[in-house]
Amino acid sequence: MDERFTPRPVAPWYMAGAVASLLFMLIGCAVYAMHLYTDPATLPLDQRVMFEAEPRWVTTALGIAAVVGAAGAVLLLLRRKMAVPLLLVALLGAIVWGVGLLAAPRLRDLLSTNEIAVVIVAIALTWTIYRFGRHSRERGWLR
Repeated sequence: MDERFTPRPVAPWYMAGAVASLLFMLIGCAVYAMHLYTDPATLPLDQRVMFEAEPRWVTTALGIAAVVGAAGAVLLLLRRKMAVPLLLVALLGAIVWGVGLLAAPRLRDLLSTNEIAVVIVAIALTWTIYRFGRHSRERGWLR
């Protein structure tokens, strides 16, 4: 058997990584909740146009990524193997969300460079959390 994948004691930094993962996913849940409960009429005109240009399926992908990712992060805290497939679903949801933002022509034209950078960083962090979960499972830290 490959030595890389034999069970090892849990690393001292594991809990810090799991808590940071949960905090990031909870930020995603807050963004999704704000998006759901925002009244477009209360937004400035430029933000309202962006808000109304976003397709519903893109918002749904964000919700799936955030909620399923938060559930996966909680399972990381509990050291459960089921966290890994949930984090994979969250990663796929984040990718669909990012591609959707860039695929909708009306919305893509309204996005600033900073907003595109935020999308890329969010997807990269979600990928990192998924890899953290896989790494933890391979090391035998998840039950």
